[in-house]
Amino acid sequence: MSAAGSRKAYQAWYRSRVWEVRYLPEAEEELGELPGTERAAVYNAVRKLESLGPALGYPHTSAVRSVPNLRELRPRQGRSPWRPLYRQVGDIYIVAAVCPEAESDPRGFTKGCEAAVARLDELEE
Repeated sequence: MSAAGSRKAYQAWYRSRVWEVRYLPEAEEELGELPGTERAAVYNAVRKLESLGPALGYPHTSAVRSVPNLRELRPRQGRSPWRPLYRQVGDIYIVAAVCPEAESDPRGFTKGCEAAVARLDELEE
């Protein structure tokens, strides 16, 4: 790579933004209960969110259809049975719950969505 090419690559990296991702305490506990490989997959998905923020798209994240303003991270491009549920609040992403994926455990996913919304509503009060 030429000096000019490496300078451009450095400048692109230097200007990149790191997005802040925070876990609510309950979500952190739920994450801690996952098997190690699944926990690692969630950490990788969160790192992608930190790197790309709102530019992170499908299959790594998607909107929760049944709940407005709530999104799910899809670890391993959706092949993980777990979903961290999050919302952007200002410039920060808040992970409010970690629950089972909707198709494999619809009740668990619904409970996770309800918990995430309740926790986020409590946070905003």
